[in-house]
Amino acid sequence: MNIRSLTRGDGVVIGAAVLLFIASFLDIYSADEAPDGFDFPNAWGSGPVLMGVVLAGIIGAALVVVAHGLPQVPKVAGLDLGQFGSAFTVFAAWSALGNVFDPMSAMNNLEGAADSIDAGIGLILALVATLLMAAAAIATPLVPALKGSLIPAPKPPAPQPYGAQPQGGYGYPGAPQPGQPYGGQPQPGQPFGAQPGGQPQQAPQAQPQPQPPAADFSPFWFAVPVPRPLFAEDGSPTPIAELAPGTWYLAVEQRGPALVAQTQDGRRGVLQDTTGIQRG
Repeated sequence: MNIRSLTRGDGVVIGAAVLLFIASFLDIYSADEAPDGFDFPNAWGSGPVLMGVVLAGIIGAALVVVAHGLPQVPKVAGLDLGQFGSAFTVFAAWSALGNVFDPMSAMNNLEGAADSIDAGIGLILALVATLLMAAAAIATPLVPALKGSLIPAPKPPAPQPYGAQPQGGYGYPGAPQPGQPYGGQPQPGQPFGAQPGGQPQQAPQAQPQPQPPAADFSPFWFAVPVPRPLFAEDGSPTPIAELAPGTWYLAVEQRGPALVAQTQDGRRGVLQDTTGIQRG
């Protein structure tokens, strides 16, 4: 599970689930005429409240969060886990609303039994938590502010010109090459670049350099908010890679609304969906 795939909406769902869990330990009833120190039950002492509100809400929140953290969401009866989770949160909010309006339920049939009994702080907080949870689960796919990444990716290093080598690294002019001691100099009477023993060192073959991007485009680092496919530059419909949230990629060229991106292993492809990307 990739926690960097979680959104701000998932953060709201997680927070609401924590509030619901806390509310389950508070009194579900209250009465003005109750004596001091009277111990009212909490949600764990009421089967309907526990099953219909607390557990339904927590299970729904877990399904929503897990569905967004998995690389591929499993489906049950044509619906993914996130949709099942949203349905659970709505059911929990509906059940909490009914319990707040009528906390004593069937006890109302007994004359005078429920006249002084009201919903306690536990039921009221459970209603607030489940309403918040259901609203976040439903609104996250629709509200751009909630679709943003919950955990921003770490800042990347400053981008270098495309094709350049890090200073002092292998392949950089003046860096030691394999088999040559650091700082080694040619011996007197030995051609420059020759190896000890008289064998001349072969010059490295020039590697073909990719075409630089347009003059008005500067390479930049970016991260995607959700997993997105990277397609081949030749227009093939089959993705060559998948960009994952929480990882920085280098944009090397602009093609209309799309970007030519380079992965960490050197593969290049076209990112067609650039909505919501985070620039480094």
